[in-house]
Amino acid sequence: MKRLNLVLMLLLFVAAANSQKIMGFTDANATKQIEWEKQFDALLNAQNLDTWMQFLTSHPHHVGSPQDKANAEYMANLFKQWGFQTEIASYFVLFPTPKFRQLELLGAKPFKAKLEESTLAADKTSGQKAEQLPSYNAYSADGDVTVELIFVNRGIPADYDELERMGINVKGKIVIAKYGGSWRGIKPKVAAEHGAIGCIIYSDPEDDGYGAGDVYPEGAFRPKDGVQRGSVMDMPVYPGDPLTPGIGATKDAIRLEIKDAVTIMKIPVLPVSYEDALPLLQSLGGPVAPASWRGGLPITYHVGPGKDKVHLKLQFNWDIKQLYDVIAKMPGSELPDEWIIRGNHHDGWVNGAEDPISGMVAELEEARAVGELVKKGMKLKRTLVYCAWDGEEPSLLGSTEWAEDHQEELRKKAVFYLNTDGNTRGFISAEGSHTLEPFFNEIANDVIDPQTGVTIKERKYASTIVTADKTARAKLIGNKNIKLGALGAGSDWSGFLQFLGISSMDLGFGGEGNGGEYHSIYDSYDHYVRFGDPGFKYGVALSKTAGRAMMRMANADVLPFDVNSFYKTVADYVTELKTLVDNTRTETEQENKMILDKLYDLTKDPTKTYGAPKMKEAVPFLNFSDLENSMMQLKNHSEELQKQYGNATQLPADKQKELNEILFKIERSLINDKGLPRRSWYKHQVYAPGYYTGYGVKTLPGIREAIEQRNWKEAQDNILIVSKTMDAYTQQVLQAVNILVKKPF
Repeated sequence: MKRLNLVLMLLLFVAAANSQKIMGFTDANATKQIEWEKQFDALLNAQNLDTWMQFLTSHPHHVGSPQDKANAEYMANLFKQWGFQTEIASYFVLFPTPKFRQLELLGAKPFKAKLEESTLAADKTSGQKAEQLPSYNAYSADGDVTVELIFVNRGIPADYDELERMGINVKGKIVIAKYGGSWRGIKPKVAAEHGAIGCIIYSDPEDDGYGAGDVYPEGAFRPKDGVQRGSVMDMPVYPGDPLTPGIGATKDAIRLEIKDAVTIMKIPVLPVSYEDALPLLQSLGGPVAPASWRGGLPITYHVGPGKDKVHLKLQFNWDIKQLYDVIAKMPGSELPDEWIIRGNHHDGWVNGAEDPISGMVAELEEARAVGELVKKGMKLKRTLVYCAWDGEEPSLLGSTEWAEDHQEELRKKAVFYLNTDGNTRGFISAEGSHTLEPFFNEIANDVIDPQTGVTIKERKYASTIVTADKTARAKLIGNKNIKLGALGAGSDWSGFLQFLGISSMDLGFGGEGNGGEYHSIYDSYDHYVRFGDPGFKYGVALSKTAGRAMMRMANADVLPFDVNSFYKTVADYVTELKTLVDNTRTETEQENKMILDKLYDLTKDPTKTYGAPKMKEAVPFLNFSDLENSMMQLKNHSEELQKQYGNATQLPADKQKELNEILFKIERSLINDKGLPRRSWYKHQVYAPGYYTGYGVKTLPGIREAIEQRNWKEAQDNILIVSKTMDAYTQQVLQAVNILVKKPF
């Protein structure tokens, strides 16, 4: 009897294991899918990632370099070996490189900035000086200015408000700002808006130098002469080639004149090390900087100006360079015109091991394993498209130009875009379209963290609990759901999500491989295998995570999109906006009261003059009723679709196909062809990079940014636009519901 019970228990266990549910799959197809995924995991080999990284990072591979082209050809040959239909798509883009750089302090203690990073014996590629791009900010203006210097902290709008309170004006001055606090391109943009005529950006050691840990090569962090390169193009207006907005930069494309390209920065901008920044900051007089502005240098931080002037001179080669996008397709057997797209960029500022090759080699190993499974008999319903983008670093050039060039085809065929970039040891991070949140959480339950042996979902939950404050922690206890972040800017999803309305996601591991190598000559193979991901264990984990997403999306009977998850997230955004208006009103009333009190005090003392600040306009009561009504309709229909979704795998094939097309095109209804105010390229009404944050996302951006800028008419107009957008989205949800309940439209 005991033996029989044991057998029964074993059978029940096996049955339970074999009947694991996967969103969008019948039970039988889920069983097959899980078996293929086990074989997929077994095929992954960390040594491949190591081998490919050694080649791809062996020389600098920035846009226009010989290694950039060689890397594209190397990867294209690999994809072909693995059974992919592969091509290299070329585009021709404006990519400036330095012709002349000079930064010097004049006066009693003259100083000339070195503007060069040191060769290190411990880093075998750091001495490739002839091949390296010097440290610079791409799309800076040419310029030659000699004026006073002002320290502006992070150089974001709030810092200029603080300067105004101190009585400091940057008009006609050069500003020096710390990296961090915003995307680097925001710093010269805001400086120019305030009248500055030059901008210097430096890496403070408190952030990623000796204040964070031992510096390279003893530790992972930025040495004294390490410099962060990077683009300062005004990408919140539009990414991609500045001369061909909205169209692919093909050889014969009609181009703007450089003078008419609005995304090129209007003032000269130069990045420097903290070694070069120190004498400049030491020269400053004026007020002592606020406590929150001070960094890790051994000085008293002053705002300026000083007695001595700074001379900044920059000249660039404004050349058109050829890009090399690798596009590899594995056609689907049933639905070849439905594309599941995967991307990671391959260009770097120098040798680029962590950014981007760590993500690129994980994608390559993922594609190799998929190719092996197909050879073994795995059928892919939908077409997989694996991409290695060029030109991401300057301004998402390769992905944007390809998306713009193929926009009509992508609107018809693209189901999903999955992006990765740099990858190191640590915790999974995921951002994306919120219809994908349950789908991703299922995957996170099925991938094991290589360091702890628990799932990557469990490890992420543990990290979230540990790092949360006391109030947030109480709410998070027991809630292991990974909340997807919203996508702003920073990598290659923009053309797919924000221009075309294709559901997108960005994945990566990190948090324990931190260092100061970012965009410097020290982002090398030697640095990465010591500090980033020794043994490439998290590279393999990324392959497992992204590979599951690609294969499940390709093979799902019913596409795993959850509109109710989207509704809940957007409802939270609407609540945030109403709170933002209320808080702005309260703050305005308090500030105006303080001004009135000051004015009253001035009237009692005839020896004083009126010098009180101007009172702010009162905050009106915005009408959210149209949007609230639209959200209620979306709530009702999305909940109904969620209830009916479990029956979708039982639909006849023709109805399943009809439902799937609605599901993958539903994100398109969040696109408004007119785009956002002052930046028509960004057409998505829910997710966009902030106009003054760059990488940082602004959700419901048309409304949110209008409130932040106190443009009340624009805020009200955009409430109506978003409510109509939600109505269009709801209509698609209703069509999906009607297919499931078998009612006529």
